[in-house]
Amino acid sequence: MTGGRRSFGARARRVRLLLLDVDGVLTDGRILFGGPGREQRQFDVKDGAGLVLARRLGWRTGFLSGRGGAAVAERARELGIDEVHLRVDDKPRVYEGIKRRLGVADAEICYMGDDLMDLGMLLRAKLPVAPADAHPEVRRRVPFVTRAAGGRGAVREVVDAVARAQGRWREMTGWFTGAKG
Repeated sequence: MTGGRRSFGARARRVRLLLLDVDGVLTDGRILFGGPGREQRQFDVKDGAGLVLARRLGWRTGFLSGRGGAAVAERARELGIDEVHLRVDDKPRVYEGIKRRLGVADAEICYMGDDLMDLGMLLRAKLPVAPADAHPEVRRRVPFVTRAAGGRGAVREVVDAVARAQGRWREMTGWFTGAKG
């Protein structure tokens, strides 16, 4: 991930909520149409695994998308996503509602978005991240940009980086190796 390492670590240590745009972050932004009501999206298994690990680390997770569809809702259910907000017209209003309901502050939120409509949340959250292929204006304004593109492991990159910053990497890998963190 590019951006100031010291600044990232200090911000990442406080993260309790990972809130994500969907199209362009969890997907590569392409939408396939297979007939009425049959939108299809492709999700990266590494991002899904990262979200499962985030939840196991005790973080809350959420989707905040201007679009939606059955595929996104199904993926959210499959991954046990805590907050699912689809077809949102006013993302900043919903973002503030999530904060209030969960009792989290901006300093405890990592928000990942890729386009201009995400700037409101990216400028509020204290750990704003954009995927490598985000809109140029978003990449210019956000201090942290992943090496991976949206839908290509960018979310997993963030989960791993935050887990390391929180000193939980050995614990997390120990779940699968039997080693004690």
